[in-house]
Amino acid sequence: MDDNGSGRLARLFDRFGPFLGLLVVAGLFAAVAPSGFASVYNAKTILTQSVIVGVCALGMTFVIRSGGIDLSVGSAIAFASVVTALTMKATSSAAVATLAGVAAGAAVGAINGGLIAGLALPPFIVTLGTLGAARGAAKWIAGEQKVDAPSGWFEQAMSKSSDAPLGLAPGIWLMLLGAVAAAFVLRRTVFGVWTTAIGSNERAALLCGVPVRRTKVWIYVLMGAAAGLAGVLQFGRLTVGDPTTATGKELDVIAAVVIGGASLSGGSGTIPGTLVGALLMATLANGCNLSGVPNYVQEILIGGIIVTAVALDRLRKGGARG
Repeated sequence: MDDNGSGRLARLFDRFGPFLGLLVVAGLFAAVAPSGFASVYNAKTILTQSVIVGVCALGMTFVIRSGGIDLSVGSAIAFASVVTALTMKATSSAAVATLAGVAAGAAVGAINGGLIAGLALPPFIVTLGTLGAARGAAKWIAGEQKVDAPSGWFEQAMSKSSDAPLGLAPGIWLMLLGAVAAAFVLRRTVFGVWTTAIGSNERAALLCGVPVRRTKVWIYVLMGAAAGLAGVLQFGRLTVGDPTTATGKELDVIAAVVIGGASLSGGSGTIPGTLVGALLMATLANGCNLSGVPNYVQEILIGGIIVTAVALDRLRKGGARG
């Protein structure tokens, strides 16, 4: 009876823990800065600020659920934003620039996946290498400076204009649409099943006929494409292609997925949990800014959140084995 009760509590915590954390953080800042934080306008601001991390976190959910990691996310965003700006400058076509930005991110992901799957290299080492390489490539093609280009409708994608549906930035709707698609793929397709199988037990998945190498490549291509789309949106947010943007963003993305209930050892992680994690990260940053908390304190908090989330995951797994 006690074991069943503790098991139910663990499952409830896994499902609703991220929501509870978001409510606690939001409630804390609402009490500290009620006039600035607890407003409809600020809620829209938080949602808009969660888009870049949220879009990337959708792809990172697949990576972490497969037992991998991607440290090159921030650099891929910067590379894609520069490619988007250069393409927009050359063609003045938002559609072509969008495709170019997403393709640039997907190319980084393909390199990651190819090295990880083809050479059986650790994801940590490979993506640590491409973190530097992609950032360097972004600076190279940008001439080590920001790239000015016509913003087109990109600027509106991250705008809280009253003309937008429900007053929400188009980027928010794009993130939610991506979340629905990602949740469907993860839960209802063979690719999603293979992703979970690889993260749960790669050797067993291989013995069961799962094409492990090919699936890993596509997982990282998906991650790269998500980072590319985030780079396109980042261009819209900044209205320039910036090779130095999104430095350290990979920590925010990983934190969002881990806070959402994913295990860094693989085999678990949900899209709704990831979105809640991204919202919690945006809420934390927004609340700290409104409360006058220095940036270094925010960085300390993010690091502490990651360690705490991983520790809780280890404790849950230890309890389950016991």
